[in-house]
Amino acid sequence: MAKPMDIDGSMLEGGGQILRMALGFSVLCRKPVRIFNIRGGRKKPGLLAQHMKGIELLRDLCSAEAKGLEIGSTEIEFHPGEIGRGKFTAHIETAGSVSLLMQAVLPVAIFGSGAITLDLKGGTNVEMAPQVDFMTEIFRPNMEKFGATFDFDLFRRGYFPKGGGHCVVHVKSIRSLRPVTLVDFGVINKCYGWSFVSGAVPIKVAKDLSGGAKNMLKRIYREDIDIEEYRESVDMATDNCSGIILGIQTTTGVVMGGAALGSRQKDAFRIGEDAANVIKSAYKLRACVDRHVQDMVVVLMALAEGRSRIKTEPLTLHTQTAIHVAQMMTDAKFTVTEQENGSFIIECDGIGIQNQVE
Repeated sequence: MAKPMDIDGSMLEGGGQILRMALGFSVLCRKPVRIFNIRGGRKKPGLLAQHMKGIELLRDLCSAEAKGLEIGSTEIEFHPGEIGRGKFTAHIETAGSVSLLMQAVLPVAIFGSGAITLDLKGGTNVEMAPQVDFMTEIFRPNMEKFGATFDFDLFRRGYFPKGGGHCVVHVKSIRSLRPVTLVDFGVINKCYGWSFVSGAVPIKVAKDLSGGAKNMLKRIYREDIDIEEYRESVDMATDNCSGIILGIQTTTGVVMGGAALGSRQKDAFRIGEDAANVIKSAYKLRACVDRHVQDMVVVLMALAEGRSRIKTEPLTLHTQTAIHVAQMMTDAKFTVTEQENGSFIIECDGIGIQNQVE
């Protein structure tokens, strides 16, 4: 058995992202890894339920051998095999994020030996993770620029603290990812979103979230802003929650977004403004991805065949971590250049991973 590469899970971002990325690259590049100091940058280090399910899902996808899989573990060893096909299941018993499962597994699943179906349960709209709607409405169009996509069926939403959300993700395998050049922002031609409440939360909260978002977005877009305000059906969600997901499109194909969940500690109008300010912040620099998609596209850039160039805001710590792990585990070469207006160009010569699909 090959000696695994050592990876310090406490570096830079110091959380679950290092774990997700390192294991994804381990599978794709067939490199065994030993990850220690897992989530060393968090108040409660070690594996939580959602991390366990993510590792188990990746293990099952590629028939890997994994050691150290238990709640609280701060070290694991992972020896990957060939990526398979078929249906795979990950059911988090808590409100752990299904979006983070998707973030970990999608770059691997697209290189499966055939179509892959992911049956996922957990939290669909929870703090400290992208809402599942952000993954489908904002991340997916950016993923499609690289030549990969997924289909998505949502059966039930899951909120903190109970979870219980259920979705199924369908992924078709591809031969390779193409490089992307996304440096021209263009002009905004569509501004839209969804503002929701569920359970006993009054519909006024959805209207206030939407009102705050529109108040901020109208500073950068003078036309109609189409935000649907609605109450989730009892069949879809019984627990109390509220939130908003926003998006813009431009004449050059840029798709970016912002999102937030409601809170008893903060006025809904202000929360709506904060979600919209993520878009406004990127717009000021004419960045072509928002700060939350920034680190997710780094993985795709590293895997693509050829040179990608994407214009961003200043790099988040998550993005710095993504670039560091990608360069440590692959032959991808990144350069980051600051522009005169304070934006940045991330450039990457990807490794051009090839999949021998039938």
